[in-house]
Amino acid sequence: VQLQAFGGGLVQPGGSLRLSCAAFGVGLDYYAVGWFRQAPGKERERISCITDDTTYYEDPVKGRFTISRDNAKKTVYLRMNSLKPEDTAVYYCAADTYGVLRDDAPTEEEYDYWGQGTLVTVSS
Repeated sequence: VQLQAFGGGLVQPGGSLRLSCAAFGVGLDYYAVGWFRQAPGKERERISCITDDTTYYEDPVKGRFTISRDNAKKTVYLRMNSLKPEDTAVYYCAADTYGVLRDDAPTEEEYDYWGQGTLVTVSS
């Protein structure tokens, strides 16, 4: 499956963005999909994941970000609210084959497919 992440941009602190991760070739019905980010000078970090209907969030984004999926549109979304300057990063999506069958979130190494990143800049 090929993934493409888009929707990044420049937003002021406190603002919102919605990122999309679109699949090309096959649908995402059987994939767990995760969102990661990499800030300048830092390692890539996992921030959220969705399996069948279970969602996972890391502490830095919990309560502010919401992940959702629309299998008919072959797309997973990441709604980001109350954005902070420290959310500035390149955001990536990734898919884990048959991950919907999991009862936990995949580790970064378990993802099989990655999309290119989309840059989110939070600045006034």
